[in-house]
Amino acid sequence: MTFAIHGLAVSRGVAIGRAVLVASSRVDVAHYFIDADDVEKEIQRLRVARDSVVEEIRRLLESVGHMGPKEAPHELSALLEVHLMLLQDDEISNGVKHWIQERLYNAEWALTTQLEVIARQFDEMEDEYLRERKADLEQIAERILRALHGAASPLNNPHPARTPRKPSQQDLLLDDTVDVPLVLIAHDLSPADMLQFKQSVFAGFITDVGGKTSHTAIVARSMDIPAVVGARTASQLVRQDDWVVIDGDAGVVIVDPSPIILAEYGFKQRQNELERSRLARLLHTPAVTLDGESVQLLANIEMPEDAPGAVKSGALGVGLFRSEFLFMGRQGQLPDEEEQYQAYKLAIEGMQGLPVTIRTVDVGADKPLDHSVRDAAHLNPALGLRAIRWSLADPAMFQTQLRAILRAAAHGKVNLLVPMLAHAGEIRQTLHNLQMAQETLDRRGVAYGTVRLGAMIEIPAAAVAVDMFLRHFDFLSIGTNDLIQYTLAIDRADESVAHLYDPLHPAVLRLVAHTIAQARALGKDVSVCGEMAGDIALTRMLLGLGLRSFSMHPAQILAVKQEVLRADTKKLEPWAQRVISADDPAQEMLQLR
Repeated sequence: MTFAIHGLAVSRGVAIGRAVLVASSRVDVAHYFIDADDVEKEIQRLRVARDSVVEEIRRLLESVGHMGPKEAPHELSALLEVHLMLLQDDEISNGVKHWIQERLYNAEWALTTQLEVIARQFDEMEDEYLRERKADLEQIAERILRALHGAASPLNNPHPARTPRKPSQQDLLLDDTVDVPLVLIAHDLSPADMLQFKQSVFAGFITDVGGKTSHTAIVARSMDIPAVVGARTASQLVRQDDWVVIDGDAGVVIVDPSPIILAEYGFKQRQNELERSRLARLLHTPAVTLDGESVQLLANIEMPEDAPGAVKSGALGVGLFRSEFLFMGRQGQLPDEEEQYQAYKLAIEGMQGLPVTIRTVDVGADKPLDHSVRDAAHLNPALGLRAIRWSLADPAMFQTQLRAILRAAAHGKVNLLVPMLAHAGEIRQTLHNLQMAQETLDRRGVAYGTVRLGAMIEIPAAAVAVDMFLRHFDFLSIGTNDLIQYTLAIDRADESVAHLYDPLHPAVLRLVAHTIAQARALGKDVSVCGEMAGDIALTRMLLGLGLRSFSMHPAQILAVKQEVLRADTKKLEPWAQRVISADDPAQEMLQLR
């Protein structure tokens, strides 16, 4: 039966494919694709883990047999017998093998997937006793996961070979091939999870939680694939292998679509491809407005390997390299100076002489270092020890990163960007740490380059006191994601208040306008590196406010360039002032002809 799930549109376009559910578990489960050649090896991993759990339960049963009824009641033996029976059930073992052989899932992923399939069958049983056996199933699955955890191999092949399967009616409507696209559905995905799937086969993403500027959404946009977040119960309503349509423009997920709906969205997909082809013609066209104003379009990247893609997209440099992605998901083992240096050097060389702006590590809130560890110690991590606050609280880590960036600067043009500054004391400490890093490299006799130093304006206090920052920094970069969050007191990763997230709120626009005007008055460079930079609905307004440097996901550059080429900043300036002065800027923007 066809039904729709509504969420937040965070990455445009249409994706059609079969659902791949990342099941949640109390045990941290790795999800990755294996090579086709490793199928038997992965099945053997599963078999060894299962056999070890079977042996463990048999030993327990044997020990229970030597106990008296008070120490080990009959129910305990019966429970262990049920677990042993489930472990040896052919439907479970064959089902797990199916996901390994047909989809090339790793053993842990295959096990949790099959667990979910069978759990649904238990939920539909009329007998209450049988329904409650689902808990036993979950317990034995967790036992196997723990057994696998000790023997898990770090395989992560992002380009699995596809296994042919018999085409369904939906397959034939979509294409004349049986290479069926997949869409990923999860309760939540950490930034590290998103990066793990970055070069994968997935055509789109759906999550139960998240907001328009949560980092799940940001990375989805950087991957240039359709995504819907904040879909609340999607991971519960959608079943494994269901046909799903993701409408990234409307924020709608359609499950089990009819042939008519599939045909309609297939047509929309083709229209989107035609639009991409038209935009591709602008690749080598300079971004200059109708009245001759040159505009710099830069790229945001997460990993060094993203740099060549940024060049291919027509970016004139990297306006934001989110270095925190080098630090995430490492179970506390942070990258050392040499590893960071090599990563930054790789990004710089990948940009082929174009400038690279490296932001110092920005972790905390919706970007934890380790997604398996939740910050339960603080009521609101978004207002806690994150970004530069975290760096200044750990001088050794901060010094290590600064030295690595300085060394990499010997290989090209590097800008050093500091996030979440608000206080004069933080500015002084940052400058002191940079000087210490330089002195350490001098003592070692290690070559390093010079960097332009920039501050992110993403706290309202920084925007109001922006003149203080301009006295100390070479350039400014406005991080609109956090600026909006803090100005409007909204957790941008919380879908329950996502409707209040408003880049066109008068207070937000006036802080952005004030920052741009103050920087331009002193001849300092200023850019916007938040999500507003890549929103074509806001391009003309930002141009009218005097912005001449935009940094965004590479996939958004050509669409923004098209808006720049159609704009006349002389005509936009008075209109932009009317917009930021209005009580309802969104309504005022509609008046632009």
